[in-house]
Amino acid sequence: MSAQKIERRITAPQITARKGGDPIVCLTAYDAPTAAILDEHCDLILVGDSVGMVVHGLTTTVGVTLDMMIMHGQAVMRGSNSALVVVDLPFGYYEDSPERAFHSAARVMRETGCQAVKIESGSYAAETIAYLVERGIPVMSHVGLRPQSMNVLGGFRARGRTEKVADQIVENAIAAAEAGSFAVVVEGVSAELADKVTKAVKIPTIGIGASAGCDGQILVTPDMLGLFSRVPKFVKKYADMEAMVEGAVKTYAAEVKSRDFPGEANTYKFTK
Repeated sequence: MSAQKIERRITAPQITARKGGDPIVCLTAYDAPTAAILDEHCDLILVGDSVGMVVHGLTTTVGVTLDMMIMHGQAVMRGSNSALVVVDLPFGYYEDSPERAFHSAARVMRETGCQAVKIESGSYAAETIAYLVERGIPVMSHVGLRPQSMNVLGGFRARGRTEKVADQIVENAIAAAEAGSFAVVVEGVSAELADKVTKAVKIPTIGIGASAGCDGQILVTPDMLGLFSRVPKFVKKYADMEAMVEGAVKTYAAEVKSRDFPGEANTYKFTK
């Protein structure tokens, strides 16, 4: 029996080593076919809890469960070979204690085979990050606009508009970095604040609605593909997938009604 080929993925330390170097390309994925397409072009694929909104139709990420993240994480791992795969820990599965966070993260890594987890980084985060890293779990942190905290923050609004909040975001990023995060997502802040965070930490910053000066960028893939008509201000649509899919479905429906589909090329013939 021949030995099974082992694919070498990008590692968390390799991402950290990119600080100040070539920009890190990141996107989200929730299924195997999409992951397979992204894998050739992305250094990091995030299985984000945004799956609750863009796939399951939830209005926020708060309702996402650990089982959902594991299912989608498994699919992304099947579809990818080289990118570092990071899975979000969803709301309610890590905030109350480092021990709870470890059990959640260990289950995610064990059942998906992913290489790291991501947590939103409030004041509690440093202790939790250090606890996880010490026990072998790479952690990507997340500061600025934190979708899981939208009920406290008053919705999906840009953060850091006052000096006090801006200073807190920088402090949280520094604490997360010093606790052992290999990278930090900076979301929904001014370019000036994002640049300040990037200069303040020794790990790469991954911007989303932040600054081109961040060490890398990430977007929610269905947003950048134009699957939805409404997207956040910081999203650039690189395609018009909504119109493309609608056009294809409209043509299909018309051909079914006119009996033009299935045609001869799409049907089987009886052979003796």
